[in-house]
Amino acid sequence: MAHFAQLDENNVVLQVIVVGNDDINNLPFPESEPIGLQFLINWSGGYTNWKQTSYNNNFRKNYAAVGGVYDPVRDAFIHPKPYPSWILDENTCKWEPPIPPIKDGKHYKWDESTVSWVEFDE
Repeated sequence: MAHFAQLDENNVVLQVIVVGNDDINNLPFPESEPIGLQFLINWSGGYTNWKQTSYNNNFRKNYAAVGGVYDPVRDAFIHPKPYPSWILDENTCKWEPPIPPIKDGKHYKWDESTVSWVEFDE
């Protein structure tokens, strides 16, 4: 199975579609992308803005998420920013908190109002 993200004019992910292996001639990425693109153009009635994404994050850094974006400069999918204070890790294209998570066996959640981790009971 191959997964393709439908993008709007600003490269925001609208949906992710699964394309069968037979429809991409059982080819691996990147050979599968132009074949899958042509399949999706025909299937969608002419919509052309699609990018292949990897469910296992084998290419384009992250699996496409609805509401996230495809960055053509980084050739990466970037999920929506969870909090204003979080910073994009350029290597992974994942959002990271400005303070590393606390790992002491307790449960914490991010509190944007204090820009810190706050303990909570499950």
